[in-house]
Amino acid sequence: MPPSKKLKILFVTSEVVPFVKTGGLADVSSALPQKLLEMGHQIRIVVPKYGAIDERKFKIHEVVRLKDLSANIGDKEVIFSLRSSFLVGQKARVQLYFLDNEEYFGSRHSLYADPISGKDFKDNDERFILLAKSVFELINKLGWVPDIIHCNDWQCGLIPAYLKNEFAGQELFENIKSIFTVHNLLYQGVFAKSTFAKTGLPAELNSDEGILHKGKVNFMKSGLVFADLINTVSETHAGEICKDDNYGAGLKDTLVKRKKDVYGIINGIDTSIWNPEKDKKIAKKYSIKKIEDKEENKKALLDKFGLDYKEGVPVIGMIGRLFDTKGFDVLQKGFKELMKLDIQLVLLGTGDKKYHKFFESTLMDNDEKFACYLGFDDELAHLIEAGSDMFLMPSRYEPCGLNQMYSLVYGTVPIVHKTGGLADTVENFIDKDGTGNGFVFSKYDVASMIKEIKRAIKVYTTDKKSWQKIMKTGMKSDFSWLNSAKSYVELYKKIAS
Repeated sequence: MPPSKKLKILFVTSEVVPFVKTGGLADVSSALPQKLLEMGHQIRIVVPKYGAIDERKFKIHEVVRLKDLSANIGDKEVIFSLRSSFLVGQKARVQLYFLDNEEYFGSRHSLYADPISGKDFKDNDERFILLAKSVFELINKLGWVPDIIHCNDWQCGLIPAYLKNEFAGQELFENIKSIFTVHNLLYQGVFAKSTFAKTGLPAELNSDEGILHKGKVNFMKSGLVFADLINTVSETHAGEICKDDNYGAGLKDTLVKRKKDVYGIINGIDTSIWNPEKDKKIAKKYSIKKIEDKEENKKALLDKFGLDYKEGVPVIGMIGRLFDTKGFDVLQKGFKELMKLDIQLVLLGTGDKKYHKFFESTLMDNDEKFACYLGFDDELAHLIEAGSDMFLMPSRYEPCGLNQMYSLVYGTVPIVHKTGGLADTVENFIDKDGTGNGFVFSKYDVASMIKEIKRAIKVYTTDKKSWQKIMKTGMKSDFSWLNSAKSYVELYKKIAS
C-alpha cells in the first residue's frame, strides 16, 4: 500500500468518552479516532446507545436508511436502528453511529452489569452479538466500505469471526480487514455453549478450534483467532500474554499460535487535559522552568486531606481501583512497614469492599501520615498528580496504565512494579549515571516494593540535584496520542490491501 494513502477505518467499541465510560477503553475510543481524523484518515465509530446517554445533549438523530433494521439472534428477530451523532473534539469532529435497541441497551443505564446486584446482565451474549451484526448492516446500508474494522475487547470479539466466515466471498466485504485490540484480557465474554446457536456462525466453529474455550463460547478468543492482526496496549504486555500463563488468562495457547500477529502499542494521554502548565483543576500551574511552583500544590493537597505540611517529608500519592491486580494485596501486607517510614500517603480510589474496610480501619492509627478518599473525584485526581512528590503504582497486572504517564508529565516520580505498560514507560533510576525517570521493582512482593520506596525516599531527602533531574526527565516525556496513532496507522497499512 502507498505510504500516503488515506485509510477508511470503522472503529467499534462498547464505550466512548464523553458519552459513556467505565474504564480506559472509553478514553482510547475517543482520543484515537480524533487523532486519526486529524491525520487525514476517514474514521467512523459504532457504539451502543445505553439509557444513560443523553439524546438531546449529544444531538443524536435518526438516519432514514439506518432505521428499523433487523438481525437474527438465534430464532429471534431483533429490530434496531443506527442513529447518528458526532464526537466533537478540539480539532476533530468524528462521525458516530449509536446502536439503538430499547430491550438490549436503551432500557439500561449501566453498561455490562446490574448496578444493584453487581452481576453481569444474563443476556450480554445477545447484546454484543447484536453489536457485531449491526456493523455489517451499517456497511451494507450506507455503502461506506472501510479498509479496516478496528474491534476493541471481548464485546467486539465476534466481528472478525463474522467477517471471515459469514461474509467471506461477498464482494462488498472481501477486502475489509480487521484488527482486534485487547485492552484487558481478564474480561473475556464467556457464555454457555448454548450461546453458539444464537450467533448463526458455521457449525465447525462450535469447537475448541473455533470460538469455544474449555467448552464455553468465548468472545475474546473469537477475536484472537479471526482478526487479521491483534494488538494490546503496551509492548511489554504483548510479550507477557504470549509467554506467561498468569498474564495469558487461560488464552496463552491461542495467543502463542498467533504470536507473529501480536503487537503492542502504548496508549497516549490527552495532553490538553493532563498538563501542569494548563491544568485549571490544580492549585497553581507550573512548568519545567518553574518547577518550584509544584510545592504550592503539595500544600493544597495536604490541606485538602487534613494533613500537616512538613517540609522535606515526601508525599506519596495513589489513585486507582482497589483490587488485587492493582497491587493492593501487596500494599495491605506492607502497610504497617510503610507507615514506619517518614512519609505521608494519600489515596483516592474505589473497589473491593475488603480494601474499603481495611483503609477505613487504619485511618485512626495513622492520621498524621495517611488520608484517603474512597470514591472518585476528578478534581482531586488532578491535585494528587500535581501535589505528590511520588506516585506509587504496585500493579501486579497493568496492560498499559495511564496514571504513571500523568505522574511523569507532572514531575511526580513514579514507583512501579515492572509489568506491562509500567515497564514500557518508567525507566529505573540508576545512581551511578543519573539516568531514569522513576523507581522500578521487579519482584512482586512486599520486600521489593518497600526497598524501592526507601530508595526513592533516600534520593529525595539526600540528593536534591538528582531528584530534580528525575522529575525533569519525566516532564520531558512525550505521551501524546500522535505517536500512538502513527503506530496504529502502520498496523492498519500492514494488512490493508
